[in-house]
Amino acid sequence: MRDQILSLLLEQQRFVVTTHTRPDGDALGAQLALGRFLEKMGKEVLLINSDPPPHNLEWLPGIDAVALFDGALKQREALAAADVLIVVDTNAEERLGKLGPIFKNARAHTLLIDHHPFPETWFGRSYRRESASSTGELIYELIVAHDPGLIDADLATMLYTAIMTDTGSFRYSSVTVAVHHIIADLLERGGIQPADIHSALYDTRTLAGLRLLSRTLDTLTLSYEGQISFMVVPQRVLNETGASVEETEGFVNYALSVEGVRVAMLFTETEKGTKVSFRSKGDDHVHEWAQAFGGGGHRNASGAFIRRSLDVTIEEVLDAAPRFISLASPVLEDEELSPEDAAYLSSLLAMQSKSTQQ
Repeated sequence: MRDQILSLLLEQQRFVVTTHTRPDGDALGAQLALGRFLEKMGKEVLLINSDPPPHNLEWLPGIDAVALFDGALKQREALAAADVLIVVDTNAEERLGKLGPIFKNARAHTLLIDHHPFPETWFGRSYRRESASSTGELIYELIVAHDPGLIDADLATMLYTAIMTDTGSFRYSSVTVAVHHIIADLLERGGIQPADIHSALYDTRTLAGLRLLSRTLDTLTLSYEGQISFMVVPQRVLNETGASVEETEGFVNYALSVEGVRVAMLFTETEKGTKVSFRSKGDDHVHEWAQAFGGGGHRNASGAFIRRSLDVTIEEVLDAAPRFISLASPVLEDEELSPEDAAYLSSLLAMQSKSTQQ
């Protein structure tokens, strides 16, 4: 399959690459890396998205080359003239925003490069593997299969960012020996500094973003005997702090870090509905839970957008928990029985003793 995808990339000349709305580190890192790879092979490349990059990813090399789709005639002409339309890091039309119908109904070749489960069927070709740590890992495989010498500092930075962000700084179960070998190769070939990249990603919150984090932490709530936690970001609080919704990225991990919590959620209110971010640990998988509400994602990191009010969404999502998570029964503390319960228990024991004697 890899050779077939490389043949497609080598044979065609004009490419358009996009990714999902509200792009994260893997989405942008993979998109930029693929675009740079194609350019190094002498191809014409348009990188275009429905949403702008978040604040903490605006430093990525080549980010200024990513166009924001506005429906202009020039953009539509470029899309119509492309030989291949490529989608990275998502597999559903809806997650492409305004670009979704254009890609789905295109006459050109359509190629999916992704690691999420349950892809839609309209893609002409695909290079995907659910066990991959990230889409960045798949892009790396394509590059090194063709010419590993193409990896320079910029490409290494893009790919490192993609892999590092989608593995939670290399702490998720998707991190394998092979992933560490890839990272070692990127560090060696690119001469990049991991500390600088990590700092740019996670140490650049705005003052408004920190105020939003503070307000959000105040909403932390435990449910199901402390096995599930959630936090809430109302639209009102976003407006009061002046923070953008992109700055909620990573908030849900604070709820997951609480001792005893197995699943955490972040409910973010928008004008059209409520965005739900699911995170979990170990064998507590949340992708089917998200799918039940029209979303999807990874086993331990998924999301959904629900066109209902904030309060209704919280209630419905929490009520659905036992359908998707095997929740442990609470351990009951020793309590003094009421006289009625003591009498009933005594009669049961007496009946059991009489039956044994017979």
